[in-house]
Amino acid sequence: MLFLRRTPTPIPLLFSVLKFVSGFVLASAAYELHRDEYLYLEQGRHLAWGYLEVPPLIAVQAWLTHLLGGGYFWVKFWPFLWGALTVYVVGRAAARLGAGWFGQALACVVYIVSGYSRLNFLFQPNSLEVFGFTLTCYLLLRFIQQPQPKWWYYIGACLGLSLLNKYTTFFFIAALGVGLLLTEQRRVFTHKHFWGGVAVALLLFLPSALWQLTHGVPFLQHMRKLEESQLVNVSLADFWKDQLLMCFPALWVWVPGLLALLLYRPFRPYRSLGFLWLAGLLILTVLHGKSYYALGYYPILFAFGAAWLEQQLSRWRIAPFLKPMLLALPVLVILPLAPFFFTLYPPAYMEEFSKRHADLGITRWEDGQLHPLPQDYADMVGWQEMADKTYAVYQSLPDSTRARTLILCANYGQASAVNYFNRHRNIPHAASMNGSFLFWFPPRQSFQNIIIVDDEPDSLAAHFSSYRRRAEVLNPYAREKGTRITLGTRPDKAILDTVYAEHRRELASWTGSSANNEFTEAEIRIPSEL
Repeated sequence: MLFLRRTPTPIPLLFSVLKFVSGFVLASAAYELHRDEYLYLEQGRHLAWGYLEVPPLIAVQAWLTHLLGGGYFWVKFWPFLWGALTVYVVGRAAARLGAGWFGQALACVVYIVSGYSRLNFLFQPNSLEVFGFTLTCYLLLRFIQQPQPKWWYYIGACLGLSLLNKYTTFFFIAALGVGLLLTEQRRVFTHKHFWGGVAVALLLFLPSALWQLTHGVPFLQHMRKLEESQLVNVSLADFWKDQLLMCFPALWVWVPGLLALLLYRPFRPYRSLGFLWLAGLLILTVLHGKSYYALGYYPILFAFGAAWLEQQLSRWRIAPFLKPMLLALPVLVILPLAPFFFTLYPPAYMEEFSKRHADLGITRWEDGQLHPLPQDYADMVGWQEMADKTYAVYQSLPDSTRARTLILCANYGQASAVNYFNRHRNIPHAASMNGSFLFWFPPRQSFQNIIIVDDEPDSLAAHFSSYRRRAEVLNPYAREKGTRITLGTRPDKAILDTVYAEHRRELASWTGSSANNEFTEAEIRIPSEL
């Protein structure tokens, strides 16, 4: 059983192409890019070895996207590519375990119709993370079948690049270590090639690690802020409920896959992959990780589950008739809830649809509350409206003062969306004191105008010659609904002191610098309202 494998078939490749193409087909034009996608696109304009939110690999993809024009196709190309490659690896893993056409197809189908459809739709590090974890598991499977030194160098390279993509890779590495220690694979810890693979991973990650060290290890501050604002709302019950929901169409495949890894004698050599899943989910449970952090641990279970099910079906005479029905089952299961997995319908329809399924909790946002739309959907509307209205306000300014205008946004989503939609227009780049925008804040000058994209109080009016709201985001489904666009002209020195003092304070809170001690007494007395 250990070396049983089928002659390569085109099935994994066919399903990977289907996965890639379906991403563009199953998407409503009513939605724009996601809040986070705009941020990562902005990072592509400021290449570095690290950012406050993520390691640098997503920015490299964004940089290439801008080189190719920055349009919708090239933004979505990356998550669709990583999703398609994951499907291919899952299908190949099933083949390596002896699965025929049915097992390979089943493993691919359940991946396509599970929660990865949402994950692989967004230009975020998550799609590459799932691919990296799945590829690592596949490479470990290959090592178990053919114990050659090269596999550890491949695994090291895969994990090193994964560390450059997302810091949650550390949790996966810890789970992988547990899986190896609990099985006969523990002997690899005495092999020089295993440590050679470790060295490859560390060398790849080293530049990003040095960036973290030279910037005060902002990753730790990011985790603290995440814990305070989002992870605190992740309950144990909700986490495990989501584990069932995210891969619900594949439940009857991945559960047998996990049990077979742990209990089925022919799969005994691969038990480290089963313990990896158990350790990974335990780590995420203890640390109150978000539900989708676990998605990278499931695809390899699809391969094992599909291979095991095909072996069991081979004993049944009705198997030739049963197999097509079993392939159709995951698709039929997902059809009633397809709008939650694919952006098929515009917001108005989704609001009514969500009401009928409120008990599933899919519209619960990171604040722990239920809303009309899933959070991802609400984060994909209203941005162009905001950007266009900001540009219109800028255009209304006299030509003589436009160049000395500060566009100040409350969060990275606003600033990066304003920059993205205005990228071909003559307008200053929007700034923010949120996230990595702290590194890109414009140097101080004698600004004549400040365009504020935020819900600012009227008390700021005393610091401007003229201060009034000029526009507002009106899209009723946008998460940014009600965000004001206010124009303040001829700001006084006090408000500019406040802006730049707050910028230094916020940057210091991330980088741990001594900037907090650089403020003058006058700056400290002025209340910060921006």
